[in-house]
Amino acid sequence: MKKGRWLRSAVLGGLLGLGIYSCHASDGKDSMVDVDKELQYCDTQIKRTLYEVKQNEYQLPRRIEKEEAAWYLTDVYDWTSGFWPGILWYNYENTREETIKEHAVCYTEWLEALLNPEHKGDHDLGFQLFCSFGNAYRLTGEERFKKTLLAGADKLAGFYNPKVGTILSWEHMVEVMGWPHNTIMDNMMNLEILFWAARNGGKKEYYDMAVSHARKTMENQFRPDATNYHVAVYDTVTGAFLKGVTNQGYADESFWARGQAWGIYGYTMVYRETQDKEFLRFAEKITEVYLERLPEDLVPFWDFDDPAIPDAPRDASSAAIVASALLELSQLEDNPEKAVRYKEYAIRMLGSLSSEKYQSGDSKPSFLVHSTGNYPGGYEIDASINYADHYYIEALIRYKKIEQGIRLSENLYPDRENKNSYTGMLSF
Repeated sequence: MKKGRWLRSAVLGGLLGLGIYSCHASDGKDSMVDVDKELQYCDTQIKRTLYEVKQNEYQLPRRIEKEEAAWYLTDVYDWTSGFWPGILWYNYENTREETIKEHAVCYTEWLEALLNPEHKGDHDLGFQLFCSFGNAYRLTGEERFKKTLLAGADKLAGFYNPKVGTILSWEHMVEVMGWPHNTIMDNMMNLEILFWAARNGGKKEYYDMAVSHARKTMENQFRPDATNYHVAVYDTVTGAFLKGVTNQGYADESFWARGQAWGIYGYTMVYRETQDKEFLRFAEKITEVYLERLPEDLVPFWDFDDPAIPDAPRDASSAAIVASALLELSQLEDNPEKAVRYKEYAIRMLGSLSSEKYQSGDSKPSFLVHSTGNYPGGYEIDASINYADHYYIEALIRYKKIEQGIRLSENLYPDRENKNSYTGMLSF
């Protein structure tokens, strides 16, 4: 018996006890998620969107509210603007259809406006540019996409405060909320473009900036029980941590699901980039507290501490983000049993998201329903949201590669210059 199959069998009993299990075909491969079927579903929904949206200039799909059936469109400056072109690039990666590529290129090129000097930008430049131009460069190798990525990293690095050791997230909140320097958990995702740039012609200190940000966030933005604050507020003069607050969760001390999802994904990525085991252990720690609180179908309520549970809204976007992260974490793990466990959880999450309960089906052109964007703000509640769809298709692509025997760290990055320079680098 192969070692991988033995490990799967050895931990299956424990997973059954937790309600985390999957069916296996006779050849030992996972059969819970028909990945080709689900990717075909995504392709169908994407083509519906392209037909219905008609590619209005500088307008991109963002959300479909619960009672609506059509996409609300947003402009290129919205923090979510990179997710739709990212979805198109993942679809192109799977289908290799030239028409999809043409749409992906068009929507990606629109985002060059983010580099205009008149647009100040903020920490979301990582989301906006790495999902779009990052995938464009990874899949085409065109230098123009690389040039934009490097310029985006330069602009993002301008928000780094060396006194604090993190990137400023919301400049407008300095005045509105009286937060001298604030860093939100979402910002962990934006470090990826800095790591990439440091290896691909950008400034080498971008690596140090990203590591500093991750360490400061690890030290200050998580409670002793490993749950997260959405926002960490710092003194700009001394760099001291002042307080943690939760802007989009139920309360400052509540356990906001998507914030934890950003953290799980972010620290998995930071470990991949640094190979520092401290980040791996931390990724495990914050993953475990998230998994312990999940409902039976593994799609969390928007905030684990909402007193309205079980009648509170779910957040499919958190499940999609974590499923994608755990697939990568399962391959980075140095503990074989945890590796199998994390993969099993990811498969179950994808299984739930691929069910009739969470797929939009014929009712909407999105992939998923039941995501929650900003409950306190009163919008995107029990809705379809583009970042839920983005991480869902990303997770499906990652799962397909794993089932094909591909290591994600060898097929993940838009990195064509230094592919042999460190462990985990992309190979082309």
